[in-house]
Amino acid sequence: MKNTGTVLFFTVFKLKKIEPSPLFILFFIVLFFSSMIIFGHAEEITLTFNEAVAIGLRDNRDILLKTQDVEKAKLKIAAAQAGIFPTLTYTGSWFYTTGLYTKDISQSSSQISLKQYLYRGGRVINSIKYNDYKLEVAQSLLDKTKLEMIFDFSRAYYTLSLSNFFAGLNKAILDNSRQHLDYINARYKNGQTSETDILQAQASLSLVEQAYEASGAQQEAAQALLNNLLSLDKDVLVLPSTEIKFAPKDIAFDQGFLKAMQTRPEIRQFEAQLKADKSAIQVQRAGNLPDIYASWDYYTRSHSVSTAVNTRNWNDYKVIGVTFSWPIFDGWKTKSLVEQAIVDLKQTQLGKTKLIQDIALEVKNAYLSLKNSIDQIKASQADTLFYKQNLSTAEEKFAQGLISSLDRNDAQLKYAVAVFNQQQAVYDYFIAKFGFDKATGGFNEV
Repeated sequence: MKNTGTVLFFTVFKLKKIEPSPLFILFFIVLFFSSMIIFGHAEEITLTFNEAVAIGLRDNRDILLKTQDVEKAKLKIAAAQAGIFPTLTYTGSWFYTTGLYTKDISQSSSQISLKQYLYRGGRVINSIKYNDYKLEVAQSLLDKTKLEMIFDFSRAYYTLSLSNFFAGLNKAILDNSRQHLDYINARYKNGQTSETDILQAQASLSLVEQAYEASGAQQEAAQALLNNLLSLDKDVLVLPSTEIKFAPKDIAFDQGFLKAMQTRPEIRQFEAQLKADKSAIQVQRAGNLPDIYASWDYYTRSHSVSTAVNTRNWNDYKVIGVTFSWPIFDGWKTKSLVEQAIVDLKQTQLGKTKLIQDIALEVKNAYLSLKNSIDQIKASQADTLFYKQNLSTAEEKFAQGLISSLDRNDAQLKYAVAVFNQQQAVYDYFIAKFGFDKATGGFNEV
């Protein structure tokens, strides 16, 4: 029988059969329960697909890192807004002089300065705009990461579900192969078959055992991947509860592409980056414009008292002024910075053009993959219906005593393989559907 499915890898440790003594059994039981107390049980949790996605969006490390980037971008806005407000500075000093005068003296001074910029060539307001747009970029990158991670969650979740189904199928194939080997051995003892037939059956059984062992590897690998994506402990066993079912939906490339242009986070990212680059140009151009600020300073200091001149111990005064500063020549530094910012803008414009082309190709490929998966499902459904009818016929013949239980088991196994092939086709459809949703910028519940 042809076994269709995913090829997997697993390591099995085979132990020689021994006859344990009662003392050994008692020791093993004590050791087993002691290890259970010390290390505990592997936790099993049953999750629907939507529950798995919710856990991943909450705990996935890549998403959390991008969330921190958004928080940092918000703080940069607050830092840029500080340029709007006045600054208040206090400066204090104390000096002690010895050996200069007939008497050692101490002096102290204090200064309070209030400074408010009135004009900075648009540097402050454009810096605020720049950081506002960079926040939009960070948010778009977060949304992009979520979109990509949901796709990874879906693929890992349904791969685990299919691998569980595949392992069960391989177990049934293994049991059936052993029954066939027993049947051939019985016929060989009665002289009804040759030793070559036994060797062929044993070789087939060995291949089936390898496939069964390998299917366990897929379960383990898929479980490890899902746990990693959901940031679960490696010993947690997730039991998927959402079944793989086919629910056909109408799809259209043109509508998908238009949706992608409206909802893909990368489009919003480049649009925000373009605005940020334009603001960056204005920030750099402000380097050649004047700064005007008003200031108020209050000074107070102690004064040494000499024997010749009678002055008071403390002097205090205030200074109010407006300062105008214009950099006449800076060695063309500002000019170079402006030209660099213009190059950044051009690069972003080219990047957006390339992105639109890449998205169009991605949507097209996802659309064709989805259509192909639907065709595969239709073919597998016809195959499953055939083997279902074949099983029904075998059940009737078995009830009439026309075939053996082994023949009936063969029919059951063929139907199980057909069901698995249909499940795999539906799985491929799920992955293609999630890929199409990712390409168009949003996920719908399946």
